Amino acid sequence: SSILSIEIDYDETGAVEGVPCISNGKFYRNPEVVGIRDCAKYYWCPRGKVLEFRCSSGLWFDIERQICDFKSKIDNCAKSHDASTPRPLFSTESPICPEGQLACADKKCLSRDLFCDGQTDCADESDESLCDPENDPNAPTRCDLGNCTLPDCFCSADGTRIPGDLKPEETPQMIILTFDDAVNNENWEIYQKVFESNRTNANGCPIRSTFFLSHEYTNYRHVQKLWNDGHEIAIHSITHKHPELWWTFNATIEDWFDEFAGMANIVNKFAGIPLDELRGTRVPFLRVGWNTQFIMMREFGFLYDSSMVAPKSDPPLWPYTLDYRIPHKCHGTRQKCPSRSFPGMWEMIMNPLDIEGHTCAMIDSCPTHLSDEEVFNMFMDNFDRHYKTNRAPFGIYFHTIWFKEKQNFRVFLRFLDELIKKPDVYFVTNYQAIEWMRTPTPLSQVNNFEPWGCKKTIDPNLVACNHPRLCKLHSRHLKGERYLHTCFECPDVYPWVKNEFGLEFKK
Repeated sequence: SSILSIEIDYDETGAVEGVPCISNGKFYRNPEVVGIRDCAKYYWCPRGKVLEFRCSSGLWFDIERQICDFKSKIDNCAKSHDASTPRPLFSTESPICPEGQLACADKKCLSRDLFCDGQTDCADESDESLCDPENDPNAPTRCDLGNCTLPDCFCSADGTRIPGDLKPEETPQMIILTFDDAVNNENWEIYQKVFESNRTNANGCPIRSTFFLSHEYTNYRHVQKLWNDGHEIAIHSITHKHPELWWTFNATIEDWFDEFAGMANIVNKFAGIPLDELRGTRVPFLRVGWNTQFIMMREFGFLYDSSMVAPKSDPPLWPYTLDYRIPHKCHGTRQKCPSRSFPGMWEMIMNPLDIEGHTCAMIDSCPTHLSDEEVFNMFMDNFDRHYKTNRAPFGIYFHTIWFKEKQNFRVFLRFLDELIKKPDVYFVTNYQAIEWMRTPTPLSQVNNFEPWGCKKTIDPNLVACNHPRLCKLHSRHLKGERYLHTCFECPDVYPWVKNEFGLEFKK
């Protein structure tokens, strides 16, 4: 018996011969292998050239998640590739369909409006297979300055324009610190130290930041206190569930409402924060949810999202409203950015940090093992890329795990104290940044800019208590007990998706 062997020939470019090219932008296994398959080996075919890769020892390639992982976690070894849905026929030499209609992959004509609306209408599902901002036939046009005026619309051709066309030296350099996930005793001390009362902006008011909250383990008394102190509370979902790609590919409109409107209701009920002050969203794992996410946001009344990471850009990008097409590529693996217009809704775009050629959005995904000086210089160099060019807001995005390394905390406080000395630098919340962009106010007048003032009037009933209730609650979903701290009444059971008020449903 002869053993079938495929000789692998590399040409100068490192391409592999004898393996078919599947160019759907994803990694795949060789579909022509018969018998036992080597599950650590995978291929990619950019521009018609097949390139071969191999997972490190002991790992196999997972076709669905497009990563190498432990063998025990891989159940799709027999699958060679994600069978891609056929593409619709948008541009053909001679039109297939009458005016106002477009062709499915099988040449069936349907109304243009049915393409990329989130519901499959073509028998082969091709009407929903080419729906990124560049290809959606119902996508908005690029920025039209003639029809886009502040306060409710802001755009620019390449995303780098300063609102109000101010000169950089007239523009306050905003710094936006954000903290994601639960707020509790694990990180409370960190926040107390960062936001000491002597740390103030040039107008004499305390520095402020934005907290994107997820529910499990959150202490709602602490959240209420942060809000009392002038910080912004925003929404990061109830469950923060895995797998990461669920948010982009599987979450339905109902799931988005359950997770985000549901979390807003929890924060409102147990931290007392009025719903109209919960204005922003950030999706877990920064997995943008295409148009579905933004339809939920529009219907519920959210004002901005901050989940999209910009490609590396110098000068960096300013936030923009989603009236027109996004001014940059949809950046990241298998991301799905919104392809439709959402007038008046802001994207607080995340400019990544650049460290020796590596880019990272969340600071804890940046390279580690740096010396104090290197961490400090990383902050300063990235700050300068904003400060010395178009002064786009400089965001630093934290999970507090990063501060567990004492050195990081020390260096960050040094950086903070360095910048506070600058009269043209302001630490603001996402919403305060939007308020400034709506009515761009030059530096000379910014000390009297009301939205950045010190005063926050709090309804006396909403002042955080010193001794919250400690509610010990059963959670059916989490299969156990959870504690919930709140200044308000304890619920019957631990709040969760589809039961955000924690009601006991009596049989």
